[in-house]
Amino acid sequence: MPAPVPYFDVVRQMKNAFNYRLQLVAYARQHGIKKAARDFSTTVPTVRKWLRRRQAQGLEGLNVLSRAPHSCPHKIVGELAERVVELRRRLPTFGARRLQREWDLPLGHGAIERLLRQHGLIRPRRREYQKKQDLAQLKATWALFQQISADTKDLDDIPHYWPQMKARHLPVVQYTAREVRSGLQFLAYASRRSAQASTLFAQRIQTHLRRCGVNLRDVTWQTDNGGEFIGELQPDGSRSHFPAAVTYFGSQHERIPPGAHTYQSDVETVHRLIEDEFFDLETFQNRADFLAKASLYQLYFNLARPNSHKQGLTPWQIIHQLDPRLPLDLCLLPPAFLDYRLHDGPPHTPPTPQGGYDVPGLP
Repeated sequence: MPAPVPYFDVVRQMKNAFNYRLQLVAYARQHGIKKAARDFSTTVPTVRKWLRRRQAQGLEGLNVLSRAPHSCPHKIVGELAERVVELRRRLPTFGARRLQREWDLPLGHGAIERLLRQHGLIRPRRREYQKKQDLAQLKATWALFQQISADTKDLDDIPHYWPQMKARHLPVVQYTAREVRSGLQFLAYASRRSAQASTLFAQRIQTHLRRCGVNLRDVTWQTDNGGEFIGELQPDGSRSHFPAAVTYFGSQHERIPPGAHTYQSDVETVHRLIEDEFFDLETFQNRADFLAKASLYQLYFNLARPNSHKQGLTPWQIIHQLDPRLPLDLCLLPPAFLDYRLHDGPPHTPPTPQGGYDVPGLP
């Protein structure tokens, strides 16, 4: 039976064109090659190809053969291949481009991806939705320090970190603040969420930004509706002064709608990254070792780690491009343990712009 539409238009839309080719071959045997080519709207060589394959290989010949080369002269073998595989297994969250960059591998990222795929070391890629891309484009138009997103991260649900946390009395909660336009991040740690810790966190960062010349009246802090951020009474009888610690310096504080977690996507993204790149990889000897490694990771993130969603630039490169007058010290505020205080004042003591807490000195 002649084809209602051209042969090639049909097979392009079919996942398996075996049965259609079988009809083509049977028609050609009955009516001839030229008539089959004319009625199926294809070429004589195409009909002849499938007739020959049917005769030589039987029904199997009507399947499409792989076009992959039988050999690959550039295939990675030997010590170099073993090194790439070992690096990926030791650092499973590092992609091909990052392995190539961090270890100066003499290979293209495509070759590294092929090698990792051969060893089953490629994770399925997460689908990126257009809405997320549009939001990223919008944020790229924002001014520097237009918005800082702040949030907390529970650390007691990370399998690699949890035994160390219990054995060495390491922090349970991470406080994170991220400047949205550049991606600059500031970290701090505590044994639990508390009103005093969140207040100190905001106070410490605001003091640092002011010292570095940032106009705090243009800054808006965005948080969720957690009790440590909104001024509600805490279980221990204290009340968070986080909003006051922000507005004291002239900045604004905004809360996201309940359940609107995508509003905090910038800070949630770094929470996933720091779990993959830090907590799932590092081993800590004690609290001092933890703070030292956390400080090093924050420096790496702010000064050296390219962000693929920000044209491959680091936070410091973006800051320097947008406002060259800002000093490098802006990126050097080290993480701190927020639990340590020099005094135990009443829980309703308002924040003050100076001191009162035992935290590492500013760089």
